[in-house]
Amino acid sequence: MTDQSKTMTQSIESLKASILNPECRDLSDRFRRVVNLVKVLRSECPWDRKQTKESLAHLLLEESYELIHAIDEGDESELKKELGDLFLHICFQVVLAEEAKSFKFEEVFDALCEKLISRHPHVFGKTVAETEQAVLKNWETLKMKEGRKSLLDGVPKAMSELLRAYRVQKKVAGVGFDWKTGDEVLEKLAEEIAELKDAATSEEREEEFGDLLFTIVNYSRFIGVNPEDSLRKATGKFMSRFAVLEHEVQASGRPWEEYSSADLDKLWNKAKNADR
Repeated sequence: MTDQSKTMTQSIESLKASILNPECRDLSDRFRRVVNLVKVLRSECPWDRKQTKESLAHLLLEESYELIHAIDEGDESELKKELGDLFLHICFQVVLAEEAKSFKFEEVFDALCEKLISRHPHVFGKTVAETEQAVLKNWETLKMKEGRKSLLDGVPKAMSELLRAYRVQKKVAGVGFDWKTGDEVLEKLAEEIAELKDAATSEEREEEFGDLLFTIVNYSRFIGVNPEDSLRKATGKFMSRFAVLEHEVQASGRPWEEYSSADLDKLWNKAKNADR
């Protein structure tokens, strides 16, 4: 074993000892313990050693969804765990960057603070922004000054398309490119429904259905509803009610084929009433 290998082994053993016998006095101690844990896993766990920032990307997204689920469920215990899982992935990404000598934790934190300070001149400077709308407009203006070529630069392609449409619409609305009232959007919605009905080919139907969804997202902004949250809750509500219906069918001992549409409608209404 070379002197360098010996030194590295001793360093890892020292980190392991600090993890297993922590002297966590404050937040920084606890933060360092997590970072050290990731470094030890990178050194000694075959799975962790194999990972790259690309291989972990989908897991980071999954953890975000699980965090949102815990929020929706109102489960504080699960929320604590999911926040930890998400934080672990953030630490993992920075440790990978440190290994590649790209950047360090300190640079991540410095960049974050500098960005937030520069984008809040109404807090740290003399700019006046007394409403949420004024803050958002300043935010987009400052982004452009930072070097973006388009107002829509930075809208992630990995977003769900529902949320991506919402983000795009909010950005262009921030510079005044928007409907004047919600009633105008409803008129457009009726127009899009008519166009979808008239679509003759599968390509036309796909295009018109997309336009319809985009218009629905537009209307969500005018009534103060996040379409992603709204659809997630609607899907959850449907699943909950269907579970009641399904239980009724299974308890009856009859196969699904024996239930008519009218029978299922009765069970569905029963589930709806129970849910209310």
